[in-house]
Amino acid sequence: MPTPEAKQNKDGAPARSAARLAAVQALYQMETRGQGVEAVIREFQEHRLGGELEGFQLQNADAAFFSDILRGAIETQERLDPYLQRHLAEGWTLKRIDSIARAILRAGLYEMVRRADVPFKVIIDEYLDIAHAFFDGDEPKFINGVLDRAARDARKDEMSA
Repeated sequence: MPTPEAKQNKDGAPARSAARLAAVQALYQMETRGQGVEAVIREFQEHRLGGELEGFQLQNADAAFFSDILRGAIETQERLDPYLQRHLAEGWTLKRIDSIARAILRAGLYEMVRRADVPFKVIIDEYLDIAHAFFDGDEPKFINGVLDRAARDARKDEMSA
């Protein structure tokens, strides 16, 4: 399972930040290993959220928030993926995008659409930080662009305030 590069803070992160990172890694794991959402939630809660995940502290992860993101991203994937597809360059498909980038986008879009209690700027900043932890190329710019457009669509009132 990929892990963020060393530039990620090894001392841990605030509870929700750690939960987001764990959710992205869990989504990746589900896709690559074909595991179900409940099995992955159990595995993370029993073995990973209470300590280290390949050298990165997740002990402060908000387990309920992690579970909500993971379940929500899976439950809304059929609606979110067509949105993602519309933001790809002509001739590209979701399968051509790196699986970690897909996981970041699915988790971020879920929060953007379904977690009105989280400000859109926080969502964009958090998932952009995760993207920068995994990628040095153009992927963070792409992720930022998609999440920014999603905020314009889903959070018009919040953006105009």
